[in-house]
Amino acid sequence: MATQQELQVQEKREIGKPEEATAAVNFYMPTTDIYESEDSLILVMEMPGVDKESLSVNLENDQLQLEGKIEMANYEGLEPVYTEYSIGHYKRTFTLSNRIDQDKISATFSDGLLTLTLPKAKELKPRKISIS
Repeated sequence: MATQQELQVQEKREIGKPEEATAAVNFYMPTTDIYESEDSLILVMEMPGVDKESLSVNLENDQLQLEGKIEMANYEGLEPVYTEYSIGHYKRTFTLSNRIDQDKISATFSDGLLTLTLPKAKELKPRKISIS
């Protein structure tokens, strides 16, 4: 029987600036849910305010790097009356194991949600090795 969990407000976690910036902009770690199916891992990340054109997903040396930038001009001149989260860019990095088929990773983005599908690699079947 499933137990009920209370909903808790989760604060945005600010990450250190990854490199020298020319403008004072904060980077936040996007809230992420990870699901596992029989044949893949599915990552769902919240990136409110990010456009598809301002999103990058890169894979290099087993590092899956995700970055979403918001258009700061959209917020200029606005005086917050009430806020529940701070405005800033998003960045997160995951280290992938050899159990992920890196050539078949796919991504979709809709309504501020980035969904990544990471297919599991086919396990090598045991085999008998002949001795010569």
